[in-house]
Parts: sequence; structure tokens; C-alpha cells
Amino acid sequence: MDDIIFDFISKEIKNNKTVAMALITKTSGSIPAKEGSVLLVFEDGSISGTVGGGVLENEVIKECKKSLKTYANNLYTYSLAEGGGLGAQCGGKAEIFIKIFRPKEKIIIAGGGHIGLKLYEISKILGLYTVIVDDREEFANKDRFPKAQELICGNIYEGLKNYDINQNTYVVIVTRGHECDEEALRAVIDKNAGYIGMIGSKKKVKYIYDNLRQDGVDEELIQRVYAPIGLDVNGNSPAEIALNIMTQIQLIKKGGTLNHKKDVK
Repeated sequence: MDDIIFDFISKEIKNNKTVAMALITKTSGSIPAKEGSVLLVFEDGSISGTVGGGVLENEVIKECKKSLKTYANNLYTYSLAEGGGLGAQCGGKAEIFIKIFRPKEKIIIAGGGHIGLKLYEISKILGLYTVIVDDREEFANKDRFPKAQELICGNIYEGLKNYDINQNTYVVIVTRGHECDEEALRAVIDKNAGYIGMIGSKKKVKYIYDNLRQDGVDEELIQRVYAPIGLDVNGNSPAEIALNIMTQIQLIKKGGTLNHKKDVK
């Protein structure tokens, strides 16, 4: 059974999906399942396995679905005694640990130029799964990006539109010009990415946003985009710009602040 469980988890992770596993770690009294029982909850809401069914399992599934959104691992104690909150009469207790399995965090860099190259170098230091997308062979090849997990050379819009992007994916748009940037943004703006950022001046960003609005793109989707991209930190070299972009991504995904450590009480 353990092999089957981890085969399920491994398959989902390979498909860039997150899985919640609920494991009964301890029981006392009368409980409808034994210690070691496992339930898996997938992103699409489907389940595999059981922790006993009934009201207990229903409550565990709810917590698993919450954890799939927050990526939080937690230990829960459930009482099945009368007045225990679940409306059960069994009289027992169960400790259930919910563990989230998620694929490696992924960065998609649309544009293999100077800034894209520096972003790639930083992403490798951080251990991110890195995808390079460019329509020029000289900017999307293994010689330039030897440690990139994926290289997509071809139409940028199609490459991004057909890519499976979820909350675990961070998209950075730094192509060679505003037309390519706009096409890249159109391809990903309605996807559930953890971060979408696009390089450009305020004037360029306004121009692209106005085009999107004219074509009926929802304002809420537009406001999710970080553009102009990066933090407002001085520095104009490709390496400095890349660092500012990556710092913004880290700030957002880790829920950090811009406070200096020396000022944190």
C-alpha cells in the first residue's frame, strides 16, 4: 500500500501538481480507522485511500483542501466523543498529520537575453526548476543555459499558452521588445501563476495595459501583474535588475517585508 501511495504522489508531482496526505498517527478509544491509515487529496478534489469515512473523513478532506492552498503541514486532533464537535458517538480520539507534497518551485523566464541570463544564474543558486522561453535559437540553447531544466525555442506566445502553469510557478517576462512582452503577457495573464512580472517603463506598461483593456481583459487580472517589474532599488545593470526581480519574487512567495533586519524587534 505504501508503494501505491507514493506512486500516486510521485505521478502528481511529475505533472506539476500538489498533493495533500492525511496520516493517522495516533488513536485512542473507538475510531473507525487504525493508525497508519492514509488519505490523499488531489488538486482537482478527488481522493484516494481513507481515514475511516464518515464525519471524521469529511472534516479531514476539508482541512486537506485548505492546506493545498496554503502549503501548510499541520497536526490535528479530532474527538469523536459526544460533544466533541464532529457530532459523532464513537467516543475515541485521532491525531492526524496533514503533509503537503508539492513540485519544485518553478521559474519561467520569457526572454533569454542579458537579464534573462542573470535571472537564470540566480535561479540556479536558489535551486529553482528553470524554464527558458525564447524564439531565437542563439538565446535558447544548452550552451547558454546548460543547467536549465527546460528550453522552449519557438513562438513565445504559443510556448507559454500551452505550458501548465500553477501557483507553484513564477513567470518573468523580459523579452527583446514590447510587442513580444505583450504577447507573452497575453499568454499567461489568465493562468493561476504564483507571480507574473513584466519588464518595462511605466509608459510602456500603460500602453500594454490599455491594449489589454480594449480587448476585454479583466481589470483584476491586470492588477495581479507586477509591472514595471522588480523592487525600487538603485541599479541598472542586468545583474542588478535580475537581483531586484528575484528579490521581489522571494518577498511575495515568502510573505516577507521590506524592513531592515536591524529594525525588526
